[in-house]
Amino acid sequence: MANIVKKVKDELTLNNVLSMAIKTPGVKINRAKFLRKELKKYCSESVIKEAIDSNPAKAGISKDIVNKLSMQVIKYETSKVTGVSIAASIPGGVAAVGAAAADITTYFAFILRVAQELAYLYGFEQFDLNEDDVDSETMNHILLFVGVMFGVQGASSVLKKFADVYAKHISKKLAQKALTKGVVYPIVKKIATKIGIHMTKQVYADAVASFIPVAGGALSGGLTYAMFKPGCMKLRKNLMSYNLCDPDFYKEDNEDIIDAEFEIEPEI
Repeated sequence: MANIVKKVKDELTLNNVLSMAIKTPGVKINRAKFLRKELKKYCSESVIKEAIDSNPAKAGISKDIVNKLSMQVIKYETSKVTGVSIAASIPGGVAAVGAAAADITTYFAFILRVAQELAYLYGFEQFDLNEDDVDSETMNHILLFVGVMFGVQGASSVLKKFADVYAKHISKKLAQKALTKGVVYPIVKKIATKIGIHMTKQVYADAVASFIPVAGGALSGGLTYAMFKPGCMKLRKNLMSYNLCDPDFYKEDNEDIIDAEFEIEPEI
C-alpha cells in the first residue's frame, strides 16, 4: 500500500489535479443560468435580470433568501461528492491508483463547483474557467475561495478586500491589479501547501479503501464528507458577512475609494 500511496502522490501534483478538475464535465458554472435557476422560485423575472446584470443584493434580494439557497447548494453538492467518493473507492487493490486519482480529481471538481455557486449567490462576477487555458489571475482568485474553505490564514482578509471592490463598483482592473501584489502570492502559496496536505490524507484514505472494498468505500466517503461540508460552511460564513451581499449597503452612499495597495490586516 505504501508504494501505491507514493505513486499517486507523485503523479497527482496540485497543478495536475486542478487542471484535470477544471476539465471535468459540469465543473464550470454559468453564472447567469445558475442564478436564474436558483432565484426563479423566489423572484420576478425583472428582479432576476437585475441580479444577473449586477448582483442579487443590489437587485434587492434579501440575505435570508440567499442564505437559504446557499444551504441548499451545499447540501446538494455534499451529497453528490460523498456518493461519488464512495463509488470511486469500491474497486480492489489492483485499481487503487485509478480509484484514488478519480476520487481526488472529482473532489476538487466539486470544490470548484461549490466555490463558484456560493460566489455567484453572494455577489461575485463570472469566473473565466476556460478549460483549455485558465489564466493565473483567475486561478489565484478562485484559489482564495478555496483557501477560505481550507482555513488558510490570510485568505479571508484578501477575499474580503476583493468583495469590497466589487461592492463599491470600483474598476474591476483594480481587483485584478491587486492579484499582482506581493501580499497575494504568499497566501496562494500557503493555500497550495495546505491543499497538498489534504491531498496526502485523501490519497491514504483511498488507498485503504481500495484494499477494503465496500467498507473502505464508506471510510473514504465519510472522510470526504467530513472535510467537504465544513469547508463549504466556512466559506459561506465569510461571504455572508460581506457588504457585497447586503441589500442595505446599496441604499447608502458608498462611493469611497478603496486603498489601491490592498493592505491586508493579519488574521488572528
